[in-house]
Amino acid sequence: MAPASPNFPTFFVTGTDTGVGKTLVTAALLHALAQRHARVVGMKPVAAGLVPHGEGWASEDALMLRAASTVRVPPALDNPVALPDPLSPHLAAQRAGRHVGVAELVAAQQALQAHADVVLVEGAGGWRVPLNDQETLADLARALAAPVVLVVGLRLGCLNHALLTAEAIRADGLQLAGWVANSIDPEMACRQENIDTLRQRLPAPLLGTVPWQAQPDPRAIALQLPPAW
Repeated sequence: MAPASPNFPTFFVTGTDTGVGKTLVTAALLHALAQRHARVVGMKPVAAGLVPHGEGWASEDALMLRAASTVRVPPALDNPVALPDPLSPHLAAQRAGRHVGVAELVAAQQALQAHADVVLVEGAGGWRVPLNDQETLADLARALAAPVVLVVGLRLGCLNHALLTAEAIRADGLQLAGWVANSIDPEMACRQENIDTLRQRLPAPLLGTVPWQAQPDPRAIALQLPPAW
């Protein structure tokens, strides 16, 4: 994947499922991009599930992205929607008594873009996770017209999940700019063979392979990404 350009200052990071390491990979990409761009920032448009932080509550995902970003912005821009319950966004929003829509999230992203050369927008769960009764996170990616980076969680079933997600991204008219293989199952059989299968079948370059780590470090992972980053 080529470095971000003025035509594509935003990339959307999605995953084959929840728990596949989107935040870790997004943070690593931010560290890598910071070697070439002065102002890089991560955005978690919707976070569902908060932890105590300071005198309040915050998303662990948003905190990791902030730590990897080179500019500091108000939370209303890099995490405009923070919902207490760790559920699908539409259900967490219902419990919180609020409506979450694409227009609200796009407005935050556009304001955030003024502070950065490159913005990485991390989704929640997989490609078609609902935001409300009508919209999904895929609709947000479409509204942003952002090239997509797919994080593939390497475990049994990942081939089907990755190929179907890639098909959905293309069907929605968006560019699959690249994918990252993340080793989330240390006992996975035929890991390399699965990676090789996806390299043959996914219509985008492999940006890097993240080995399994008990305590993953985004900075260390950034060093394993291709020089183009």
